[in-house]
Amino acid sequence: MDFFKILYENLLNFSWQQGVMILIGLILIFLAIKKEMEPTLLLPMGFGAILVNIPGSDALVGPIETLYNAGIANELFPLLLFIGIGAMIDFGPLLTNPKLMLFGAAAQFGIFFTLCMASMFFDPKDAAAIAIIGAADGPTSIAAAIKLGSKYVGAITVAAYSYMALVPLIQPPIIKLLTTKKERLIRMPYEQKSVSKATRIAFPIIITAVVSAIIPQATSLIGFLMFGNLIRECGVLDSLSETAQKVLANLITIVLGLSVSFNMVADKFLTPDTLLILGLGLIAFIFDTAGGVLLAKFINLFTKNKINPMIGAAGISAFPMSGRVVHKMALKEDNQNFLLMHSIGVNVSGQIASVVAGGIILSLFMGA
Repeated sequence: MDFFKILYENLLNFSWQQGVMILIGLILIFLAIKKEMEPTLLLPMGFGAILVNIPGSDALVGPIETLYNAGIANELFPLLLFIGIGAMIDFGPLLTNPKLMLFGAAAQFGIFFTLCMASMFFDPKDAAAIAIIGAADGPTSIAAAIKLGSKYVGAITVAAYSYMALVPLIQPPIIKLLTTKKERLIRMPYEQKSVSKATRIAFPIIITAVVSAIIPQATSLIGFLMFGNLIRECGVLDSLSETAQKVLANLITIVLGLSVSFNMVADKFLTPDTLLILGLGLIAFIFDTAGGVLLAKFINLFTKNKINPMIGAAGISAFPMSGRVVHKMALKEDNQNFLLMHSIGVNVSGQIASVVAGGIILSLFMGA
């Protein structure tokens, strides 16, 4: 009888809001499995959303809360994930052509545009945290939201990673809208240049020192990213580099997804503000893409050797998805137009630029 009484009481405590959140969890699981959209993150995030919205669940105030306090509240999980991301990145194409860094910087325009828009609806710190969705960098979005004390960490995380997963759907129509057929057919020969081991080792150290000196609030973000890259390039830690790229990155992503679900409880998540955050996040992605493309078009007005404007879109931090999207679009227009190395170079520059942009936002609003 006690069992049926408990079951009956749980059913009475079940709200339609919890039902909606469980449905959202199922949708995230569907997207992860069926559509293979960021599965290592969306699947645990979706399952976590189900766990924390079951009436009387011990997961919310038990393991989920413990994971959240252990790795999200103190920014540990996003920073550890940066080590794995840094170990995956080859900065060779960027070091071969440092000018590509311009497009990574231009593609952060959406962050600051969205900041202006978000400030109309949210207090300054929440607006700043929401704007960083435009970095197209999940760990940076989470770390910045935590540092700024935003109460919308769950919505920001869902928006950031969902739009990252949707890059192949979001970017092509924007690129086509802003470019002509003739511009998309521009070929950019790639000159293979060797980058010395010393340069590859020095690069992450120098970037960390320079960025940290200018923007101290970005030290941990850029430092962990570049430490991961140093593990890759030093040549004496190959097994550790492989572990960081595969085991560490995947494990932390799974735990991160479960931890973030702590903020996906119905009464916190199902608010008009969440829908507004999702909308602002989309705007940020659109203007990030536009910023890089338009810069390339502007440069073409003054240069003899034309740049294919599509590579500017790869300046968002969604690595390596955005670079691959641009490459595939170029091949679709002309099956002999290979832009992969150029677009990946821009893409990795966007990874650095997104961290710098996040650091600038933090420096402006940490004391606000």
